[in-house]
Amino acid sequence: MGTFRSTGFIAAAILAAGTTTALCFGDALGLVPGQAANSAIAAVPVGATTEPLAILRRSSPWLTPVPGGVQALRGKVVLVNFWTYSCINSLRALPYLRAWNDRYASKGLVVVGVHAPEFGFEKDAAKVRLASAQLGVRYPNVQDNRYAVWREFGNQGWPGFYFIDAKGRIRSYRLGEGDYTEAEQLIRKLLAEAGHDPSDIPVSPIAGTGIEAEAAWGDLRSPEAYVGYEKAVKFASAGGLVNNVETAYATPGDLSLNQWALAGHWTVGPEFATLNRSVGALAFRFHARDVHLVLGGAADGRPVRFRVTVDGAAPGASHGSDVDEAGWGEVREDRLYQLVRQPGRVVDRTVRIEFHRPGVRAYVVTFG
Repeated sequence: MGTFRSTGFIAAAILAAGTTTALCFGDALGLVPGQAANSAIAAVPVGATTEPLAILRRSSPWLTPVPGGVQALRGKVVLVNFWTYSCINSLRALPYLRAWNDRYASKGLVVVGVHAPEFGFEKDAAKVRLASAQLGVRYPNVQDNRYAVWREFGNQGWPGFYFIDAKGRIRSYRLGEGDYTEAEQLIRKLLAEAGHDPSDIPVSPIAGTGIEAEAAWGDLRSPEAYVGYEKAVKFASAGGLVNNVETAYATPGDLSLNQWALAGHWTVGPEFATLNRSVGALAFRFHARDVHLVLGGAADGRPVRFRVTVDGAAPGASHGSDVDEAGWGEVREDRLYQLVRQPGRVVDRTVRIEFHRPGVRAYVVTFG
């Protein structure tokens, strides 16, 4: 993993009004095969705080507190990770963060998560706690709903990593996925500077499994697609998206690569589309190993059944972790669902997700 993947993040726009607009995936910049690599470990971003520990001391709420309080970070090497739990790029970084926390906590490393939500449901502390428990995020984690910590650190995307030495200085930062070997070497260097000898800890390979597995970058030709009208592109249903009004949509007979469409009665809002009646569907023509969809459950709390087909057939061995071989799955929680993981050759295909109850919310389709 010697190359930084610029498709793994997008720079955030910090608006004059103080709000932050960011995307979890770099595709809004244009997914171009063979994009030039960027430096993974960079200098401190312009405008970043010179007192990162003071910023963390003022931050709240802590969903998982720092043992001994935030003041206990003094003299520690601290790795701050900006993440959000429905972002596939954030999820694929978790195996490394968990492993580093396990390997180096006894040597003076503290991993701190800063959960900066992309979608409204991710502002709910109870949902973040549940997701963190399911994902094995046991290190300290603070909720940053107003992006206060994000702005103070000068962060620019998900996932963001800040390396703070034992003197409380940000020594380096990086954005996006990849180059984890270099990042771990930097952690070891900062620990050694602090007087801790990490040489007795072996640097063994770290690999994500399931939804956290590294993307098949060489086969990735599809950008993420937001369903809400504020960021939607390449929508192919006749008449286009209609904002904030229940509308009957139909899927065209042919979708070109990276086009998508709706079928059934949906209300498309700025952030997500809500299915108003049974039955409705979303279709996407894609080129990638994996397909994910961020979904929200119905307001009545009852599960919403859905079925995934690939080129009109059940996915079989290509089913994702959230569906069975016949393509059936259920929306029970607001989160990212893995629909497709192809074990064989990757070519252009059409995925269709058909929902069998109204009330489901569709946010964004992502790939890996």
